Amino acid sequence: MEREPMRIREGYLVKKGSMFNTWKPMWVVLLEDGIEFYKRKADNSPKGMIPLKGSSIHSPCQDFGKRMFVFKLTVAKQQDHFFQAAYLEERDAWVRDIKKAIHHIDGGQRFARKSTRKSIRLPETINLSALYLSMKDPEKGIKELKLEKDKRVFNHCFTGTCVIDWLVSSSSVRNRREGLLLASSLLSEGYLQPAGDTSKSAAEGLSDTPFLDLSDAYYYFPDSGFFCEGYSSDDDVVLKEEFRGTIVKQGCLLKQGHRRKNWKVRKFVLRDDPAYLHYYDPAGGEEPLGAIHLRGCVVTAVEDMPDTKKHDDDNILFEIITANEIHYYLQAASSTERTEWIKAIQSVARTGK
Repeated sequence: MEREPMRIREGYLVKKGSMFNTWKPMWVVLLEDGIEFYKRKADNSPKGMIPLKGSSIHSPCQDFGKRMFVFKLTVAKQQDHFFQAAYLEERDAWVRDIKKAIHHIDGGQRFARKSTRKSIRLPETINLSALYLSMKDPEKGIKELKLEKDKRVFNHCFTGTCVIDWLVSSSSVRNRREGLLLASSLLSEGYLQPAGDTSKSAAEGLSDTPFLDLSDAYYYFPDSGFFCEGYSSDDDVVLKEEFRGTIVKQGCLLKQGHRRKNWKVRKFVLRDDPAYLHYYDPAGGEEPLGAIHLRGCVVTAVEDMPDTKKHDDDNILFEIITANEIHYYLQAASSTERTEWIKAIQSVARTGK
C-alpha cells in the first residue's frame, strides 16, 4: 500500500487569488510533495494543490508593498502563488519547512524533522475514543484538579505530566516518549484542550511537540466543566467566567467603521472561550458595541489602508479576516503592541471555540 504523504505544517494563511487581486484566508497544509489549501479547516476536499517538485520559494516578497510577511512560491511551470503570514516568525517557519520539503523531494529523499515523534510507533490497537472514556473514568481515570498559576486559578484541569503518568501506569503506552506522541494525538483530535499560555503556545507549534510533559502545562477535557478565574488588569476583582473563557488581552485600539470608513477609539476585550473579540465604548458601558468572531480567522499586519485617509504613520495597522471573509482594520499604539495583539488573536483563533 502506498504511504500517505506526511503533514509537515498546517494552519491559516492569507492566499492571493490566481485570477484576481483578492486575498482570502485559507487552511493551508504542507505535505512532503505539495501544498493543499482548503476554504475551511473542517473541509474534506482541498480547493487546490500546489506541487513542490521543481518549485522555488522567495522570501521576503516585496511584490505587494501594503502587505507584510508575504512569501512567493513559484512552481515548475513558472506560475506564482502568494501567501501572507500573521507575523515574521510564522512566515519564516513556513518558508523554512517549504524549502526543506523542496530540497528533499528534488533530491529523492523523504522529509524528516527533528522531533520527539520521530522513530516512535504507536500500537495499532489504540482507539482514541475508548482511551478518552478511560481517562475520564471517575475511579481509575485522570483526576481533575484546581491549579493556580500567574494569578489565575484553573478549575477542573490537570497537568501534562499527570497525563503521561496515567498513560504509562495504565499500560496504554510503553514509555514516556510514546506517551508524548499519544497525548499529542489526543490533543490534535480535540480529546484534550490546552489551558494557559504554556500549553497553548505548544499547541500552536511554538515547541518541539504540541503536547508538553510538564507540571506547569495545563490541560482539560472539553466537556468537563472547566473554567478559569483571573484577575482583571483594571482592578483586583476576581472574574469568574464559567464557559466564558479567560481574558487573554484587553486595551484600546483604533477601529475603522465599515460604513463611513471613519476611525474611532474602542476598548477591546479578547477572550479564549468562546473565541470572540468584543469592543466597547471606552467612555463606559457594560454592553459591547459589537464582536468579531475569531474562530478560523486570519490576522495579519498591514502597512497602509486602501481608499482611506492614512492613519498608520508608524506602521502599526493590522487586519482581521473572519471565516466569513469580513475584513476589520485596527490600529495599535505601537509596533510592539500590534505584534502582541496579532499573536494573542492568532492563539485564540486556533485554540478557542
